[in-house]
Amino acid sequence: MKELRIGIDVGGTNTDVAVVHQDGDVLAWHKAPTSPDVFEGIRAALVGVLSEVDGTAVGQVMLGTTHPVNAIIRRSGLGRVALLRIGAPATRAIPPFAEWPEDLVDVVRGPVEIVRGGHDVDGRVFVPLDGEAVTKFAEQCRDVDGVAVVAMNSPINADHELQAVAILRGVLGEDAMITASHEVSGLGLLERENSAILNSALVDVARTARDGLTGALADHGITAEMFFTQNDGTLMTADEAVRRPVMTIGSGPTNSMRGAAYLSGVDNAIVMDVGGTSTDVGLLVDGFPRESALAVEVGGVRTNYRMADLISVGMGGGTIVGSTSPPQVGPDSVGYRITEEALVYGGNTLTLSDISVASRRAQFGDPSLVSLTDDSVEEVLAHVDEQFGILADRIKTSRDELPLIAVGGGAHLIPDAIPGVSKVIRHDLSPVANAVGAAIAEASGTVDRVYSYDEHGREKCLNEAREAATAEAVRAGADPNQVRITRISEIPMTYVPGGSVRVAVKAVGQLLRSAAAR
Repeated sequence: MKELRIGIDVGGTNTDVAVVHQDGDVLAWHKAPTSPDVFEGIRAALVGVLSEVDGTAVGQVMLGTTHPVNAIIRRSGLGRVALLRIGAPATRAIPPFAEWPEDLVDVVRGPVEIVRGGHDVDGRVFVPLDGEAVTKFAEQCRDVDGVAVVAMNSPINADHELQAVAILRGVLGEDAMITASHEVSGLGLLERENSAILNSALVDVARTARDGLTGALADHGITAEMFFTQNDGTLMTADEAVRRPVMTIGSGPTNSMRGAAYLSGVDNAIVMDVGGTSTDVGLLVDGFPRESALAVEVGGVRTNYRMADLISVGMGGGTIVGSTSPPQVGPDSVGYRITEEALVYGGNTLTLSDISVASRRAQFGDPSLVSLTDDSVEEVLAHVDEQFGILADRIKTSRDELPLIAVGGGAHLIPDAIPGVSKVIRHDLSPVANAVGAAIAEASGTVDRVYSYDEHGREKCLNEAREAATAEAVRAGADPNQVRITRISEIPMTYVPGGSVRVAVKAVGQLLRSAAAR
């Protein structure tokens, strides 16, 4: 029986791996420095856990990776993308790639065309699709790496996007990389357009990540189903991640938050994930990260992905502490070189980990190598504690005290008492909460569309949305008998006739154990 799952989370400093039995027990875990070649770090971490468990018993592997977001930030490995916007004449006022950073436009932008078509907010045809113009555009796309297709209100009615995709495939072939915007983002034309462009630009990056993971597992004789973790803390298959890589770009912090909820048994809390380079702070609501209601910028591009509502600061275990008074703390970090450069490991750079060891908040390395006065240590800790207090206060939505779950390799920096926090919760496995969160992640499905309550009735519309979200979760691999609805939101659209309401429903369920995992 293949009863084991492996969760892998690749961070900027460390690559963490955890092995979890199907009954929920964490059997083994390991940290390895994230190498310039990411998959060397994964191989090293796998070696650490497979010495303790039987690799042939692994049925499913879940990866949370920084590959896609790093590619956008560094402008590296991205493909050239052609854009087809379906919405003339109404959408010509703001051109495509508006407000994109110029250096990213230079890398990504291919042919661009705006053609007639699109739907109104109630799903009715706004302007008929100009199929002839789509065919002409397709001829310009033979030398690009991908195509993004975005139509007015396609999350409500995707017919014109689907028709355009069919025309493009007829010219470019069935294997052409084409992103239909309704598959990767929600309402909001420009943000959805940006999301579709980034998705097509990231396909080769995602394919490299999938193939690299396959190779790393094959080196250890592991044959298992592969999944990538998504921005909302749930899963998609590795092949689906190649088709929709933008859905994975914010998975690291959400893995940590899901792991924090799982390890602590607390579903409503502040979570602080302190790594080697940065700290991410989020809020758990019913065991899942609270989603951001605001547009999210990725590499300078405005998008509207389903992302966790996070505050991130450049403060972690590898953060460099300056010699000035008051001391300059960060944002620079030694990152994965901490075991070479930190004082406690015989290096020459003062880091927050050295401060933590000197104050006895942490025990690792050689404390005798840190020659600091007590006053100097206290001065730095006072600054750090103040920052954690500010972060906890900023993420809360009320004055009520909440518990705080401390996770991540640098969680030793978090003090035991913080104003506005009822208690600080720690767990022996908190350094690898991200990998545990990946290993226990579930499949999900989401529906976000406009319904007419006047025409169909509220309960019928909500039931239809629940059923659609459940079907999406099952298609993503969830066990039909274990799917549950975790979120329903209704936003009346008062400027639209007919009692129109924007309904968003999320369904989540445990993975169905397939033949490969049995």
